[in-house]
Amino acid sequence: MDFTPLSRFIDRITAWRIPWAEVLVMHRNETVFRYRAGYADLEAKTPIDEDRIIYLYSLTKILTCTAALQLVEKGTILLGDPLSDYLPEFAEMKVRKAQTDDGWATEPAERPITVRDLFAMTAGFSYDLAAPSIKEAVERTNGRLPTREFAKALAKEPLLFEPGTRWNYSLCHDVLAALVEEVDGRRFSAYVHEEITGPLGMRDTGFFLSEAQQSRLVPQYVFNDELGKADHMDGNWYLIGTEFESGGAGLLSTVSDYALFLNTLTNRGTSPEGVRILSAASVDLMRTDHLTDRTRSDYNWAHHAGYGYGLGVRTHVSAAGSGSLSPLGEFGWSGAAGSFAIIDPESQLTVMYAQHLVNNQEPYVHPRLKNIVYSCLK
Repeated sequence: MDFTPLSRFIDRITAWRIPWAEVLVMHRNETVFRYRAGYADLEAKTPIDEDRIIYLYSLTKILTCTAALQLVEKGTILLGDPLSDYLPEFAEMKVRKAQTDDGWATEPAERPITVRDLFAMTAGFSYDLAAPSIKEAVERTNGRLPTREFAKALAKEPLLFEPGTRWNYSLCHDVLAALVEEVDGRRFSAYVHEEITGPLGMRDTGFFLSEAQQSRLVPQYVFNDELGKADHMDGNWYLIGTEFESGGAGLLSTVSDYALFLNTLTNRGTSPEGVRILSAASVDLMRTDHLTDRTRSDYNWAHHAGYGYGLGVRTHVSAAGSGSLSPLGEFGWSGAAGSFAIIDPESQLTVMYAQHLVNNQEPYVHPRLKNIVYSCLK
């Protein structure tokens, strides 16, 4: 394996507009390549170094869906169950039908939201964290907004469409975290630590940082096109409450730490050390395309051409459609600041890519990085 083209690509994008980037490649459970370039702090010209902590943003979603699939394995929940069996606030949902002078006309939903809809982004939710009911709940809880209170607030908002009839990237996985809390009885962060990150030895992955970890949180940037430079942008704008454990975007981690989790999925649920977090059958269900004839046209992101959508992950279904060098069944997801995961059981390949730029250039970077990685394998 010669990963020179991959290091050149990292050098190129960090000389372009991305302050720093790091990639870790694992093959057959061995780290075969790791490279980083650029500055953790542009103003101080501090080179990016190992074990820096980043906001994972939507890379959180893969772990949240893993946690919920564990409950499916235990028989605690089923994908076809109505969500209201567990979270009763979702029993009588309204659906937007037409806009009026006074707002939106709504009608009672004809279909119940199911657990599967949460996994598959077909519940009918939006991604509006400033919705009136959510803002009211933040104020009512004095800025705490525990995860269950978030779900109760979201249930007061009308759905964008009948559950199961369309695909829309939304707050589904944040509600999925609330579902895990409700049926398991532990806070979502405690469940994640005790059932996934702790057993896998992931010491730097969680929803909150210790004082020591805070010192390793790398600055976050947004590129200013008018000035032609990257500016600081502090904080995770998805964290709208001090106790809100966002299943969709709340985790922080390091490249090394999250690679342990991703590689466990590459091994179809069991780590190289023998720690099992999912069965192989559950991993295969996760990476099965769950789009239907009705929902497929909604999943239309250009850089995901040739991919379907599984249980919280993109999944490769057509090489002709994607132009990707990865095999069918390769899966993963990405995060708002540009982090990117490749999970490939067939090739026994795991890739964790990280950066910390919120206007992240994902459509340019991720497909190219993926093809370069596969071209380097022998």
